[in-house]
Amino acid sequence: MIILIGLLVITGISLFLGLKKNKLIFLAVPFLSIFLYFLIQIIMVPAPFFETIKFIFSLS
Repeated sequence: MIILIGLLVITGISLFLGLKKNKLIFLAVPFLSIFLYFLIQIIMVPAPFFETIKFIFSLS
């Protein structure tokens, strides 16, 4: 739940700064933070990294 609130706060601040300063990089921050969270969760799996990636993409 804390992670969800953190991502919502990051999104809110990024939207505010992106619209206020007219910089597109601020609008990319929420996507980058979600990708980073996804990557950290994959790394935390005790199996080797590439085997985990192969397993995730082989699911149907």
